[in-house]
Amino acid sequence: MKTGSFENDLTRDRRDASQDSERSLGRVVSCDGSRATIASTVAGMDRLGPESWTVGRMISINLGNTRIVGLVYEMHAVNPVWEEAADNVIHVQVELLGEVTEHPGGRSSFQSGISTYPPIGAIAHRIRTGDLALVHDLGSRNGVAIGTLSQDATIPATVCIEDMLSRHFALLGTTGVGKSSAVALLLRRAIAARPRLRVLILDPHNEYAGAFPDRALSIDAEGLDLPFWMFKLEEFGEVIFRGRAAFEEEADILREVVTAARERYRAGTQRNPMRDLNSSLLKRPLDAGVTRREDGTGSASDMPTPYRITDALAIIDELIGLHEMRWPRPSLRSLKVRIEALHGDPRYQFMFARANMMETMAPVVAQIFRVPHHGRPITVFQLGGLPSEVVDAVASVLARLAFDLAMASQGTYEILLLCEEAHRYVPADQSLGFLPTRQAIARIAKEGRKYGAYLGVVTQRPGELDPTILSQCSTVFAMRLANEVDQQIIRSAISDASASTLKFLSSVGNREAIAFGEGVATTMRMRFAQLAPHELPAMDIAVGVEGRREPGLEEMVRRMRG
Repeated sequence: MKTGSFENDLTRDRRDASQDSERSLGRVVSCDGSRATIASTVAGMDRLGPESWTVGRMISINLGNTRIVGLVYEMHAVNPVWEEAADNVIHVQVELLGEVTEHPGGRSSFQSGISTYPPIGAIAHRIRTGDLALVHDLGSRNGVAIGTLSQDATIPATVCIEDMLSRHFALLGTTGVGKSSAVALLLRRAIAARPRLRVLILDPHNEYAGAFPDRALSIDAEGLDLPFWMFKLEEFGEVIFRGRAAFEEEADILREVVTAARERYRAGTQRNPMRDLNSSLLKRPLDAGVTRREDGTGSASDMPTPYRITDALAIIDELIGLHEMRWPRPSLRSLKVRIEALHGDPRYQFMFARANMMETMAPVVAQIFRVPHHGRPITVFQLGGLPSEVVDAVASVLARLAFDLAMASQGTYEILLLCEEAHRYVPADQSLGFLPTRQAIARIAKEGRKYGAYLGVVTQRPGELDPTILSQCSTVFAMRLANEVDQQIIRSAISDASASTLKFLSSVGNREAIAFGEGVATTMRMRFAQLAPHELPAMDIAVGVEGRREPGLEEMVRRMRG
């Protein structure tokens, strides 16, 4: 199996003048239908060049008018002792991916799957540049370049933005491999290709505010207005009870109080003019067309209509003062204390400070979802400044609003919800996390495509992410993952991920990824393009910066108190 014996076999190999005459050649010595073994030789004293056999490289097996494309995933020397003065026989293990077919007129096409398997003795060599580009060509679909192929930096790595968004996507990788910069790059390409797209980023580390200085609006805890009356009962209960599940009695009391407060607010001054004197400037009934339930049950308590905290506290006092007790007084007093503590906590002012200055949720939707976007279609929602007890409830509200807005617009508003640290909102353990948040995100994943609501999942721990959510993401960018559990999760959730391809996940470089799924033509190992320094995500907390003044003790205490 000497390379020199193949040098005159130019007819079957059909190499053109631009191809390297010294490229490595081999012969197929075994094939089992999905994989093949290629035998070749390596001279002991020769210096290894760019055409040498290497793991991760694509090769082609010549069959006349058809060339089978394969991926090298393993190689070893037949003789365990290396001979410097002689040729060394090596066996190259290849996974068969598809085939390039030449048609009359010089046109070539690539298709996944194998229709004609290579016979024993077929010639194999490094894939041609034209064939490599053809393998990753999107054909009639509109492709957007997001980087280059790792095997050949002259060939762009393209992705179909429409398929990537409409069928959801996931970006997975351990810390420090370039996930955030890859997300910023994908979002810039997405809004350039889809001008109507609106993007909402759930940013737990406040790192994307500076990544889109010209295309994004950043909302932090100080600039946020998310009225408490827009929270569903479960979401508001999550805030009131600080993350613990409400007891059945507490949930029933809260439901009755909120329902009565909404009814009292809609009735305005018509029921009791003296009670509402000077309590609010908003006196006229809102949502007059909404059917009211006299028994206070049904979905009225979850409708996003305003009510006043003062009314809720007054209703609790009225329940406490009833001669015939409907609820235990300790439970009523406990709920009142909790609501008063929230209302007075400066960290929760985004929920209460300006809540009753809004008659409807229109200003909130306009701010968060950029309606109209005025050239800034991206909203960076900084969750890092919010109390940890309220983050899950806020994420639930935002995910629910994203789906409802897309559905109400009948697809004219395209909304992408990007979840950083997604394993926090939809963990694999069903007993963890906040159920309404899980349900809201799962609804986008399962039904959002019909209405123009899309989901982007970013996580460094796919093993802790709900595999159902991951399986809904039809385009996956897998960056370096050293954990075998994480690799197994991807292997089980994505049918297109071959075992040999996933072997590279533990060793790919920074900004490199293995992309597969609906958004790409075929599985490809690629490197994301480098962004300009001012477009890179960065934490807004600088550490060790020279010349920075240390804040005083009183200032630090004030910051810690929010």
